[in-house]
Amino acid sequence: MDKKTLSFQAEVKQILHLVTHSLYSNKEIFLRELISNASDACDKLRFEALNDAALYEDAPNLEVRVDYDAEARTITITDNGIGLSADEAVANLGTIAKSGTREFMAALEGDQKKDAQLIGQFGVGFYSGFIVADRITVESRRAGLPATEGVRWSSEGTGEFEVEAIERAARGTSVILHLREGEDEFLSQWKLKSTIGKYSDHISLPVLMRKEEWDAEAKQQVRRDEWEPVNKASALWTRAKSEITPEQYDEFYKQLSYDSEPPLAYTHNRVEGRTEYTQLLYVPKKAPFDLWNRDKRGGVKLYVKRVFIMDDAEALMPVYLRFVKGVIDSADLPLNVSRELLQESRDVKAIREGSTKRVLGMLEALADSEDEAERAKYAAFWKDFGTVLKEGIGEDFANRERLAKLFRFASTHADEGVSLADYVARMKEGQEAIYVITADSLAAARNSPQLEIFRKKGLEVLLLVDRVDEWLLSHLHEFEGKPLQSVAKGAVDLGKLQDEAEKQQAEQAAEAFKPVLERLKTALKDRAKDVRVTTRLVDSPACLVAEEGDMSGHLARLLKQAGQQAPASQPILEVNPEHALVRRLEGSERFDDLAQVLFDQALLAEGGQLEDPAAYVKRVNAMLLGA
Repeated sequence: MDKKTLSFQAEVKQILHLVTHSLYSNKEIFLRELISNASDACDKLRFEALNDAALYEDAPNLEVRVDYDAEARTITITDNGIGLSADEAVANLGTIAKSGTREFMAALEGDQKKDAQLIGQFGVGFYSGFIVADRITVESRRAGLPATEGVRWSSEGTGEFEVEAIERAARGTSVILHLREGEDEFLSQWKLKSTIGKYSDHISLPVLMRKEEWDAEAKQQVRRDEWEPVNKASALWTRAKSEITPEQYDEFYKQLSYDSEPPLAYTHNRVEGRTEYTQLLYVPKKAPFDLWNRDKRGGVKLYVKRVFIMDDAEALMPVYLRFVKGVIDSADLPLNVSRELLQESRDVKAIREGSTKRVLGMLEALADSEDEAERAKYAAFWKDFGTVLKEGIGEDFANRERLAKLFRFASTHADEGVSLADYVARMKEGQEAIYVITADSLAAARNSPQLEIFRKKGLEVLLLVDRVDEWLLSHLHEFEGKPLQSVAKGAVDLGKLQDEAEKQQAEQAAEAFKPVLERLKTALKDRAKDVRVTTRLVDSPACLVAEEGDMSGHLARLLKQAGQQAPASQPILEVNPEHALVRRLEGSERFDDLAQVLFDQALLAEGGQLEDPAAYVKRVNAMLLGA
């Protein structure tokens, strides 16, 4: 193949511009990225060689070599992994197929001093080389191809790159960085070695550098043509917990997740029995940018007998725990495991169940800790991940009770952090249900007229304002034997909390107000299923409630916003006969208009939207003028 000059994909040009024109707080990250890519290439060779051992050629020992040339001002990272063909070099180094590129660019454009941890997070690790280099040359040959089919790729990180055929005896890839002015600190054995120790100590194959020894005669360090490992070259999860420091656990997490912060919590266990596996699982501190995308493949890395199999083993972790990062290394799964087998395997089910319990155990330890700092960690976790964790109540029947104990809500007694156990512990004597209300916002929930009788009696109500909460209530019906009851559904039955005098007064008011109720039912026959005297209002004139078993107005609005058709159902209008506005109905010449205004105000108070706002304004204005 003759030398060709090709243009980068548009997104790559933008990324390269940002990389080469931004000041990074942590330039050494490029070495971690390139060594990580080299390790991935070796993993891919190991995997493909399961079916074709000839790919190892005459070099079965996989390794990564890091070398530098102070005179030429170059750093070279070489691996003997799967390598690249000419077509793959153009496709993989000239374009980006990974989603998230736009988000990556937006994240960098917002702050020119952003840490380069972002590089790896969005799958553009190779281009991090341009942080320190003004030219990168890649020489490679794919395993299985003849030596004459090597390829050289080079670019100065502007708009173009060159590709040409070369002869390369060794399979694998060499990435040669030609350092830009001012980056000489990396032309040092000590600097490269310490950076590898910091970021790549846990790479599961040896990272080698030339031996460097003191020459007494020359009175200087001399580099030998011998290579020695500069990392531990053992998978972190295979080592005993007693041998691993918290700092090493943190660094491995950062390498695994491309997160710049240490994890919130982690668990490391070897599980023995019918199914044997090792798990090292992490819960992040902060939510990733794509947490809300349920369609994005998530999951932990799967190894079988320390052989890397796949990146996002979704079957090993439920969808509602998609934020968990980590590694699972199985001793029982076949090495040629496929995604189809993962979905059907009994061993995989056992691993999934065991891993789920471990993650929930980590969260429980934080949530129930006597240490205030640990509980504060859980509160921070809940703020970022609580909505996703709630999805588990309908997906994971086996752990429903454990999940319910982890949930936290706002209430009429507290702004946040109320657990169902807290609520039950402070229920009033004679209270038989856990009262809840759903709304679009905390303010709308807190100020809902449906809460008036509960506020008057000092009864705590949980305020559920996440979009998933209506769905949550359809799966979570009770907690510790106490039913969850929506204060906006059905008639209010406070049971023992309502004395006989109150019940009699309500019945008498309903009887005395019967003629007005009948007229209201006629006036609102197209909008309300029924009109009745309220037992829940104290200060407001009216409110809307859903009949038990019907869809709430809040859920109907959520479905409409999602473009789905909500089942047709009308609400019930409850009126407060003690309110001056309601009393004015009797003998009013504008009865029908006032009835419509009462209904519209009740709809607005619960967060609904008027079908005809202009008609509402017209009626209110007419009444104001009449007054």
